[in-house]
Amino acid sequence: MWDYTEKVKDHFLNPRNTGVIEDAHGVGQVGSMACGDALKLMFRLDAEGRIEDARFQTFGCASAIASSSALTEMIKGKTLEEASTITNQDIADYLGGLPEQKMHCSVMGMEALQAAIENYKSGGEAGNVEKTDSRVVCSCFGVTEKEIERAVAENDLRTVEQVTHYTKAGGGCGGCHSDIEGIIARVRSGLAQGGPTRKRPSKLTNIQRIKLVEEVVEREIRPQLKRDGGDIELVDIDGPRVVVAMRGACSKCSVAQFTLRDVVEAKLREFVSEDIVVEEESK
Repeated sequence: MWDYTEKVKDHFLNPRNTGVIEDAHGVGQVGSMACGDALKLMFRLDAEGRIEDARFQTFGCASAIASSSALTEMIKGKTLEEASTITNQDIADYLGGLPEQKMHCSVMGMEALQAAIENYKSGGEAGNVEKTDSRVVCSCFGVTEKEIERAVAENDLRTVEQVTHYTKAGGGCGGCHSDIEGIIARVRSGLAQGGPTRKRPSKLTNIQRIKLVEEVVEREIRPQLKRDGGDIELVDIDGPRVVVAMRGACSKCSVAQFTLRDVVEAKLREFVSEDIVVEEESK
């Protein structure tokens, strides 16, 4: 039994914006019923170029329905430029989180939105996620190398199991596991050498900001401090203001203020928001 949040349950049992928009400006279709999940997303723009209506049809599990419902609510009132910045993690965060095994549902929503936007920009010439420009790695679910690379880079994936949770690749016969391992190693090596980093959200709710700050501290900051015998504790997060306490060797270090600015604040500004200001807890 999956541990769903109350918001996921609500959007599954009472999905918003189901159905068809006959005069839709953008239509995006992803997935396949043969593979277990499929989604069709439609939107219509108002005179100012903002999304005034969005609807969906989906074939899938509770997480797929909830993710699709949440996405239509998230994009209403946004311009296409604003909507295009929504990531699969944004969808999961809006729902209060998804089981990791169901994150592929949020990825499907993100891909459907991008396909719908491309459909509008191309004058109706596109709308399905094309997979002909990248080799298929997982033949069981038709997942391409490019899709796996993107999932690994944007979601900091490290194992074949995680890739399966986010893309379904590797969830069938298992014959592609070694190939997926190679892609993970290559992408992560590129990231370590200064390649593309995870996409920083352009707009964050307070809850999203807090969660992202916590993630960045655990993933990017704490390991670096611990290598020198130090550590860090989050004390408070109030909008762009982040209060921390330096622990271990860092608490007695003469260059602690430089660490706060050049490591802690720099990383949080890179991965969370450019307006973040880090302060040390008053002693």
